Amino acid sequence: MRPNKRDELVRNALDVFYQNGFHATGMDMLVKETGVSKTSMYKHFRTKEDLILAALRLRDEMFRNWFYRRLDELADTPKGQLLAMFDVLAEWFAKREFRGCMFIKASAEYQEPKHPIHKQSAEHKRLLLEHFIGLARNAGAAEPKALATQLMLLKEGAIVMAVMGFGENPAADAKAAAEGLIERAFG
Repeated sequence: MRPNKRDELVRNALDVFYQNGFHATGMDMLVKETGVSKTSMYKHFRTKEDLILAALRLRDEMFRNWFYRRLDELADTPKGQLLAMFDVLAEWFAKREFRGCMFIKASAEYQEPKHPIHKQSAEHKRLLLEHFIGLARNAGAAEPKALATQLMLLKEGAIVMAVMGFGENPAADAKAAAEGLIERAFG
């Protein structure tokens, strides 16, 4: 099915925001980069922040679908998937277009916890954490929430290290640390 103009605008704006950040991306840049007039843009979104929220929702859906599918493809047990998350990260980090986590960026640019953009970013992380808690629970971890939270910290740290260019392989370094956490959680 052919995407409608609104969907196309959100998809294109997502790329522009990911490449340039949110505050640095003005309406003039969005018009130029998306090929959509300001009139048309405002027809679909009252404000730039409304467009940012739509782009974040799309990114959340796309990223989690891809991430969970790759976990399923790489490991056939919940315990295996907990460790495979770092292999999936390595794949993401190796992509030419990798520029870090859009949700980390959004929460840094919109730091007020009650701001809708900050809240949308936190929701993405909460959904990932809930998924990891479910994996840890299904794998039989004694304390699934604690294990999932620790693995999430490693995951988020690896993302920051990768985008900042620290270490030769942040995903592998995080995976090595995760192996110890997982061994203790099931030991």
